[in-house]
Amino acid sequence: MSATPLPGIGVKYDLTTREHQHLSVIAHRDGARTVNIYRSDDPDACAQSLRLTVAESAAMIDALMPAHHSPNLLHTTDLGLVAERIELSAVSHWNGRVLGETRMRTDTGVSIVAVLRRAEAIPSPAPDFRLAGGDTLILIGTREGIDAAAAILGRE
Repeated sequence: MSATPLPGIGVKYDLTTREHQHLSVIAHRDGARTVNIYRSDDPDACAQSLRLTVAESAAMIDALMPAHHSPNLLHTTDLGLVAERIELSAVSHWNGRVLGETRMRTDTGVSIVAVLRRAEAIPSPAPDFRLAGGDTLILIGTREGIDAAAAILGRE
């Protein structure tokens, strides 16, 4: 892969695949991306161009990450542990309640290791931490435990 600065625009990344297909991604300064696919018979002729918003680009990056299995999956180890983020809805049953009421660790074996609220991260929230709609909870546990935790946290 090669990178070419595009003054005033961003950076262009060129890639030729194993099958000799020429692709480029323009990383715009505003966070958007343009994906270009070039004709195989003329590598300078663009056959398809796709403009992605910042959110679409993030979703595409998540989909292309080789270790990803779901959009919320952060990491899986050989030990069978998964870290995942789950957002509480504004109408969640847990909105305004304290973390200890979820009985998360007792009922699922899952630990809530942090809560992201707006631009703030609250590491190791105590049982008396009050949850709010829009909070993103960072959980660690087994796949089965995380699934059970998601069901509990999804209550409305």
